[in-house]
Amino acid sequence: MYKVSIARCANYQYNEVEKSVFQCLDKIPEIKQKIKSQTKVLVKANLLRGNDPEDAITTHPGVVQAIVRYLQTLGCKVIIGDSPGSALSYNEKLLHSVYKITGMIDVANTTGCELNYDSAVIEVVNRSAQGVKNMQIIKIVNDVDFVVSAAKLKTHVMMTYTGAVKNLFGVIPGRTKIDYHLRMNKADNFAALLVDICEYVKPVFSVIDAIEGMEGDGPAAGDKRHVGLILASENPYALDLAAIHAIGMDPQAVPTMVEAEKRNIFSNNLKNIEVKGVQLQEIQLKPFKYPVTKSVNELGGVPKFVENFVLNHMRPKPIFNYQTCVSCGLCVESCPPRAIKMLNNKPVLNSDRCIRCFCCHELCPQKAVHIKRNWLYEKILK
Repeated sequence: MYKVSIARCANYQYNEVEKSVFQCLDKIPEIKQKIKSQTKVLVKANLLRGNDPEDAITTHPGVVQAIVRYLQTLGCKVIIGDSPGSALSYNEKLLHSVYKITGMIDVANTTGCELNYDSAVIEVVNRSAQGVKNMQIIKIVNDVDFVVSAAKLKTHVMMTYTGAVKNLFGVIPGRTKIDYHLRMNKADNFAALLVDICEYVKPVFSVIDAIEGMEGDGPAAGDKRHVGLILASENPYALDLAAIHAIGMDPQAVPTMVEAEKRNIFSNNLKNIEVKGVQLQEIQLKPFKYPVTKSVNELGGVPKFVENFVLNHMRPKPIFNYQTCVSCGLCVESCPPRAIKMLNNKPVLNSDRCIRCFCCHELCPQKAVHIKRNWLYEKILK
């Protein structure tokens, strides 16, 4: 039985954040048993792109700082790092820009920890993988003794929810993410890849910043939602299960949870976790809004070729708001199947090539990409 620790935290006032993070981690003695003095630890924050911390897109620097401080009390050498979104080259210039905007440079200056600027990439063999066995990852992952997943609580237009497990996709370097999105272009096989990554990285513990989360069309264009919680666990699947229940979502609607259960890595039953601190039944939140991409997977009672044809035409697709679009071209660069092209200085989608990964929606800095659903699709969902 895995322990999940939950503490209330009303805002990002640092003293309160540190108190809540320390409370959570102190309730999981297995963490101190694993981590010894002088070990090197990577705090893998969610730094999707260069956004202000108040946008609730990235892990708040206050939470990251508290995790760093906790590790330093154990005598660890701490490094903060991530590889931001898929359209972005993984290099020192990008990392510095993202670290600055997201507040990570301030964390490093305050705590004396390091920021990872090593943009080297290595290929590792993940023999137990069911998605990609020869996997490219950022080198820093293999240079440290442990990785901590410092995630942000958000919905996700492709994966329904993003937390401790999905956060680890950030160990895949920059544009390599595009290749993996293209190869694993359905939610179930992309979930298999995410579980493969999680099983390779094996975070020593995970923390979810759920003080301010995001609902609806996350992970970057949804609605900010106050939750007021910090959650932590030695097991990322247990942590995600608790967080999913806390926000009133169904774990069976989250492909990573389904995949982990299918492989007998983790059972999505609350009886398998021991909650410390705030109990799930004490968290009385209005359920989070699902992304508009919540999918219809099968019709039933019709030939498979008919089902495939109908679903292909009903599935959600990205559309562009030319009033807010600034023609930066980031959607074109981030599109794995190259389904978007610039015509007359505006992005245009080739729907036949679109794989519905929604990278364009996720990475658009202007929130100019929206998700459109077919009217029949809407009727079926209701």
